[in-house]
Amino acid sequence: MPKQRSALLQAIMLDNSLPIEKESVQLWVKDLENPLRWSVRPLLQLIFAMLLHLTWFFKRLPLPQFSAHKVLQKTICWFCKHFVSPEANLLILRHFATESNILNFLADNSGAEAPTRIQLYPKRIDDMIVDSFVEHDQELFRMMKEFGGWDHGKAPLTAAAISWQHWQPIKMDEFEINKKWTQVIDFETAHALFMCLFCLLLKRDEYRDAINGFNLDQSIAIRIGHIIGEPQLAEMAYNKYPFYMVGPWNLGQRFLMHGFFTEHLYARLEALRKTRGGEG
Repeated sequence: MPKQRSALLQAIMLDNSLPIEKESVQLWVKDLENPLRWSVRPLLQLIFAMLLHLTWFFKRLPLPQFSAHKVLQKTICWFCKHFVSPEANLLILRHFATESNILNFLADNSGAEAPTRIQLYPKRIDDMIVDSFVEHDQELFRMMKEFGGWDHGKAPLTAAAISWQHWQPIKMDEFEINKKWTQVIDFETAHALFMCLFCLLLKRDEYRDAINGFNLDQSIAIRIGHIIGEPQLAEMAYNKYPFYMVGPWNLGQRFLMHGFFTEHLYARLEALRKTRGGEG
């Protein structure tokens, strides 16, 4: 018989106080049940956190800067295909789609001169090989720069005025994961393993910007909350105040909360689209 879930896990699977899709909840709870998360991850996080800070220091020495984006992409994708659990891989693929949808929705409804829309909607791990992880951050910065300042005096858009032109609803059956018996590493353990690699193979400013880009979550939520008339959306953002830039300390939690933020905001917008009859 399968092991019965703990009382807390049973509770959070039924809690719909925050918007989040059922598919995402099921993937995350299954990832939480991975025994490696509770045994191997704490030790690896300790070891790699120390290594990450040493790498961070090394990259800030007065030495020529270097990066290796292709090596980074290929290494991560190879590791995901062979060692990261199917649930964690699906959560990673979902994250690209949730954030791309959120930024494209903002572009469609910002009222500013429309920036080029994001095309990062990978359906399988191999789709992420060509600059996806690096481009994921750079596209965010590009779009926020092209949006420019926000007009806080504008009224929220009516249901009829909201555009869903570039919205792509997430369909789980479109994702392709070829399961292997070696794929056992949970989401957070995988991230602990990747942190040092990112720091080493990106230029120091690229990595610094990437780990501080999470703080734009609050700005994005404020803008979208203004568009749809729900200012409380800003409370979904755990990472806040983009002027407060930090180093790699507590990176794992900040990264994870950024993922939850995009899932919550995507779910709220998708529910709104369905309610108001929006078309992608």
